[in-house]
Amino acid sequence: MASSPKRNSAMTQPVTLAIDIGGSGIKGILLSPTGQPMGDRLRIATPQPSTPQAILTGISELVIGLGKFDRVSVGFPGVIQRGRIKTAPNLDSSWPGTYLVKDLERQLKKPVRAANDADVQGFGAIKGKGVELVITLGTGFGTALFINGALVPNLEIAHHPFRKGKTYEDELGAAALKKVGKKKWNQRLTKAIETLDRVINYDRLYLGGGNAKKVTIDLPPNVTTVSNVAGLLGGIALWADGPAQISSTTKRSQMKTKNKPSQAKSQS
Repeated sequence: MASSPKRNSAMTQPVTLAIDIGGSGIKGILLSPTGQPMGDRLRIATPQPSTPQAILTGISELVIGLGKFDRVSVGFPGVIQRGRIKTAPNLDSSWPGTYLVKDLERQLKKPVRAANDADVQGFGAIKGKGVELVITLGTGFGTALFINGALVPNLEIAHHPFRKGKTYEDELGAAALKKVGKKKWNQRLTKAIETLDRVINYDRLYLGGGNAKKVTIDLPPNVTTVSNVAGLLGGIALWADGPAQISSTTKRSQMKTKNKPSQAKSQS
């Protein structure tokens, strides 16, 4: 378990607890006022069944090992509208209608903001120039679109038809990867990149999520993979005024992850 990070008594700006809820794992880290990691990232396995109460209990357990914080940012694998869950395709079917923000505020006694997990990861990856598309390859297939750093909310390309009558999530989610293997999955990813480039005409495409490490194809010059930690580092952006930006000095590559005892180590 990570030791609690020391806080500067002169610090006048808040420390943010960033939480990333995934289909297979829940991750958390503390971020400084400038978006810098404070201590290690912690992870627990997503409870099964992944009901709202089970997830909330898991977050409370995770928080114990992270230290003090002033506010909370949450990345959630589904559509959130005004703090209420609209969709959660890779979690328990009881999630739609849940007021995640209010429930977490009551539980953690801190102000909470939440957004789609791909949107949050995007804020941790984008440069803020032109049309930037973010894809998260995890349990599902997350997408986020940004125009000059401004988010286009609630984009759900995952459920749009992709090939042979199946959606992007059907063909490129974790279940598809397990079923067809890495080689065929990468071939599908190549096709998806080509299709999305023609449809959206993005300037940059970022591939993130736990399965981004399974990408073996040669990527076009305007496509790059990003650390899965971006899904946490982007949490500071939910509290920004105006177009959210993350400091370019954030050192994603130096992040360490500590799994809490007795929990699985697979990535979401």
